[in-house]
Amino acid sequence: MANVLVVDDSSTMREIVSGYLNKHGFDVALATDGRDGLVQLKADPGIKLVVSDINMPNMDGLAMADKIRNELGNKSVHIIMLTTEDNPVMRERGRTIGVTGWIVKPFRGDAVLGPFKKFCGIT
Repeated sequence: MANVLVVDDSSTMREIVSGYLNKHGFDVALATDGRDGLVQLKADPGIKLVVSDINMPNMDGLAMADKIRNELGNKSVHIIMLTTEDNPVMRERGRTIGVTGWIVKPFRGDAVLGPFKKFCGIT
């Protein structure tokens, strides 16, 4: 059972983020886009944190976050956008949807390790 779901259409980013998190005690599931992310989240009730890109085929990260909050009714999972987008309008849309946080790439694991562990209940 995973406690983190990493959603990104880039296999390189999935490997970087999941490798770092695995090394620091997280159990990580992977998804290639928002549609796949929803499937993974529905299948694993242990997921406490979703780390997602925004720009992906089939379903983008913000659409996935909206479906997590509104269609699935999941208000407890933390959703972090890990993206190249630093647009204030997109950030506000994310806040309105219920996105927990926003990280502009590149991924710097040490900067988020503490909060990620807190979200997942890892000591």
